[in-house]
Amino acid sequence: MRIGLIGALVVMLGALGAGAELRAQQSATITVRILDGKTGTQADASNVLIQFDHHHETTGDWQHQNDDGSIEVRVPPGAKVISVHATYQNAMEYYINCDVAKQKNSSVESWYPIADILNAGIVMPNDCVKQKDAAKIKIDPQKGVFVVYVRQHNWREQD
Repeated sequence: MRIGLIGALVVMLGALGAGAELRAQQSATITVRILDGKTGTQADASNVLIQFDHHHETTGDWQHQNDDGSIEVRVPPGAKVISVHATYQNAMEYYINCDVAKQKNSSVESWYPIADILNAGIVMPNDCVKQKDAAKIKIDPQKGVFVVYVRQHNWREQD
């Protein structure tokens, strides 16, 4: 009889733990910061497109920056990776993300693991700044924060 009660108690505690984990996953929020890749200052984005799990739909609407430049993003349940792109000049031009700035096709999407952002934070690689200046604008990752470095198109990339 005791083993049956103990077993039932273990099953109930396991179910409660799984439910708490599911609620935590459902309510996960990431803070996204959009920074200028050359200066490290806040980039003035017109709009920010957030995509999850290689889907090309947005999270509903384009996101707007708060007064401090941050964007609070609610993570959909089960989402594994995130991609962020921002616009400037009243949403007419996309910034180039600095993790792909040196690639021939700088419009490539990069996907970052949400679990890593939630657990330790991620700072996007910054290929928009010269190596000797990189230490001046270096930011340490913070739990729950995704730092995205961007730059505007240069004169050769203009349409």
